[in-house]
Amino acid sequence: MNTRDILEKYKKGELGLTEALSHFNNRGIEEMGFANIDTDRLHRTGLPEMIYAEGKTTEQVRLIAERLYQKGMDVLATRINEDMYKAVKSVVPRVVYNPLAKTVYYKHKEELCGKGYIAVVAAGTSDLPIAEEAVETARFLNNKVEAIYDVGVAGIHRLFNNHELIRNARVIIVVAGMEGALASVVGGLVDKPVIGVPTSIGYGANFQGLSALLSMLNSCASGVSVVNIDNGFGAACQASLINKL
Repeated sequence: MNTRDILEKYKKGELGLTEALSHFNNRGIEEMGFANIDTDRLHRTGLPEMIYAEGKTTEQVRLIAERLYQKGMDVLATRINEDMYKAVKSVVPRVVYNPLAKTVYYKHKEELCGKGYIAVVAAGTSDLPIAEEAVETARFLNNKVEAIYDVGVAGIHRLFNNHELIRNARVIIVVAGMEGALASVVGGLVDKPVIGVPTSIGYGANFQGLSALLSMLNSCASGVSVVNIDNGFGAACQASLINKL
C-alpha cells in the first residue's frame, strides 16, 4: 500500500492507528548504505524521488539510478556531468541527456497530466542552462512546456512579441540574472503565478546572483514568488504542483 491508500483505509476505519503507523514506519525506504531512496515520495507529495548529482560520485549516481530503474520508477538526475551520464546510460539504456541543462532522465511512460502548460521565460542566452534545467524537470513531471528565450528587458519589445504565449500559460517561470528585472515585468503583465529564478549570471556587482535574488524578492508586482539562485529544478517542481491543482 502507498501512503494515500493507508490514509484512506485509516479514515474508513479499515486500519487501526497502530497498524496504520506500522505501515508508515516501513514505507518508502530503500536502503543503499550511502543513501536511503524515498520510494513513496510521489504518492506522499506529488513529486517523485529525484537525484541531485552534484557532490555525489559517479558510482553513487549510477547505483541510485539503477535502483530507481529496477524498482520501476522514473529517473531524473540534475547537475550531472558527461561521465555520470555515461555511467547512468550503462544501467538505464534509454536515458535522455541534455548537456546544457546537465540533466538525464528516463520515463517508463510519457504522459501529460497538467491542466495547462508551463511557460519558461529566460532573459538571456547566458541564463539558458538554468532555464533548460527547469524545462527538463517540468517535462519529466508530465507537464507541457513552452520555452521563450532571450526576451530580457534590454530589448523589451522581444517580450511583448511573445505576450500571448506567456499570458496563456497556467504558471510562468522567469529565469534572469544581471539585475533580475524580468520577473517583475512579467508579473505586471499577467494574471498567473510567476516563479522567479535568479541566476548567477552578471558582472561583479551581481554578486553571483545575489542582486537578482534581492530584486526578485523586492518585486512590486503582486503574484511573484522566488526560488533560490540557479534553482531551475525547484521552480519546475513548484510550477508542476500548481499546474496540477
